[in-house]
Amino acid sequence: MVELAPFGVEAWLNKWEKKARYDISQSTIASLSMADLRELDDDPNTLDKLLFDAKLNYGLIEGSPAFKEAVAQLYEHVDPDQVLQTNGATGANLAVLYALVEPGDQVIAEYPSYQQLFDIPRSLGATVDYWRLREEEGWQPRLAELANLVTEKTKLICLNNANNPTGTVLDRETLSRVAEIAREVGAYVLVDEVYHPLMKNGTACSIVDLYERGIATDSLSKTYSVPGLRIGWTVTNREVADRLRSVRDYTMICGGVVNDLLATYVLNHRHQVLARNRALVEQNWALYQDWLAKEPLVSLVAPAGVSTSFPRLLIEEDTVSFCTRLLEQTGVLLVPGEAFETPHHVRLGYCAPQPVLKEGLRRLSTFLHAQN
Repeated sequence: MVELAPFGVEAWLNKWEKKARYDISQSTIASLSMADLRELDDDPNTLDKLLFDAKLNYGLIEGSPAFKEAVAQLYEHVDPDQVLQTNGATGANLAVLYALVEPGDQVIAEYPSYQQLFDIPRSLGATVDYWRLREEEGWQPRLAELANLVTEKTKLICLNNANNPTGTVLDRETLSRVAEIAREVGAYVLVDEVYHPLMKNGTACSIVDLYERGIATDSLSKTYSVPGLRIGWTVTNREVADRLRSVRDYTMICGGVVNDLLATYVLNHRHQVLARNRALVEQNWALYQDWLAKEPLVSLVAPAGVSTSFPRLLIEEDTVSFCTRLLEQTGVLLVPGEAFETPHHVRLGYCAPQPVLKEGLRRLSTFLHAQN
C-alpha cells in the first residue's frame, strides 16, 4: 500500500479557511470573478457566446488546440504538442512524478517547498534528499551542495520556482547551473512554476527554455487569479509527453470543455490579467513593507514579486498553537510554518484584497503584542 504523509498546508486550510474573516494565508493573487472575466474583452458578450455555444461533451482530452497554443506562447521555444492539460499544477506534478519515479531512484528536492514534490517520490519508493534553502542566505540554496547530492541514481531534481512558501526565486544563472549538474548524470529537472514573479527584473525563466530534460508544470491558480478553474499543464520534451499521456488517461481523462474555454480565454487576455495583478502586488507589497517597518515582532526575507511570503514571528509559542488562537480570537488566518516543516514562521499571502490585508495585519499586530 502506498503511504503518504498528511499534506500539511492542505490539511490546515481544509480545516480552517472557511472559518476565517481575514484570510491572509492564501498564495493566490486576489481571485477574479466571472464578471471580472467578462470585462477583460472589449465586447463583454464574447465570453457569454463562448460558454453558451459550447457542447458539453468531453472535448479534446489533452486540452484544445487553442489552449495548447496559448500555453506554448508563454515559453521561448515550445511547440503546442509539448503541452498537456492537467487538473491544476498538483495534477501536473502528480503525473510527472508517477510517470518517472521508480523504487530505488534518488530524487533531490528543494526544501522547504511544496510537500507534494518530496513526499510523493518518497511514497513511490525513491530515496529523497533535500537541497536546503537557508533563511540566513535569503532562502537561497548552495549549488555546491546540489553537486554533492547528485549521484548516478539521481532520476529527478524537484524545484518550486518561485518558492512556496518563501516567495524567493532561483534566477536564470542558477537554473542554468542546475541544468548543467543534472546533465552530468542524465537527471530530469521538474520545476513547479506556478508562482510567476510579476516584478520585471528579467532574471526569471522557465526550465524548459534552458534544459532538454527540463519539465515545467504550471496552472492558472496563482499568478492568473482563477484557481477555481482547476486547469494546469505540463511542458516537456516529446518523449516525456508521450509517457505522461498514459498517466493522464488513468488520472483525469480531460479538464472539461467549460474549464478549457475559460482557461484559454484567460490566457488570451493574460496581458490585462497580469497588468491588474502586477498593480495589486506592487500596492499590497508597499502596504506590507510599511507594516513590517513598524512591527518589531516580525522579520522577513522579501519575496521576489510573487504572492506568498514566509515571515518569522518573534514569539516563544509554536506557530500551530499561535495560528489557531489567532484565528479563533481575531478571525485572521495564516498557515503555520510547521505545515512546511519549518517552525517559527508563517505563510502570509499579502495579495489578498487590500481591505482584508490591512485589517488582517492590524489584528495580527494587536494579537502579537498582547502575547508579550
